[in-house]
Amino acid sequence: MLRLLQIVLLSFVLGILIYPVISEEESIYEILKANGLPVGIFPKGVKEFSFDDKTGRFSVYLNQSCQAKYETELHYDTNITGTIGFGKVGDLSGISAQELFLWFPVKGIRVDVPSSGVIYFDVGVVQKQYALSLFETSRDCVAVGGVIKVQSLMLPLYQVDETLGRDII
Repeated sequence: MLRLLQIVLLSFVLGILIYPVISEEESIYEILKANGLPVGIFPKGVKEFSFDDKTGRFSVYLNQSCQAKYETELHYDTNITGTIGFGKVGDLSGISAQELFLWFPVKGIRVDVPSSGVIYFDVGVVQKQYALSLFETSRDCVAVGGVIKVQSLMLPLYQVDETLGRDII
């Protein structure tokens, strides 16, 4: 009888020790689903992420910055951070949306009523409205680097103009 009690107790303790390891294997996509959000908010290829259950703060890490095509283009930085709550992502950084050849940082994402079929992206000046069905699956993300090249070309031009202005005065 004592031997049987020891086996049951050992099984119980092992079950408790193994359970947290299994629950830590949860993906960022499963966390999105549990909070009423579509998995397609983040592209395919998320390699690492951190998530705090108490505060909702998260960080998502991609191998490189990239763009995914929805109705418009979305640009993802290598590090995306924010806060996940039920039906919304707030304090978001690392995602930009293109509108008429301009890029706007996405500050938040929300799904008011999932049955409405609408998802909203807060880009500061306006709320962009998309069909929720576009974000049902994660998209492939194509690596980009053109933004960095454009910025690096602008700096030398500025330095040349600054030098010329000083020589004239």
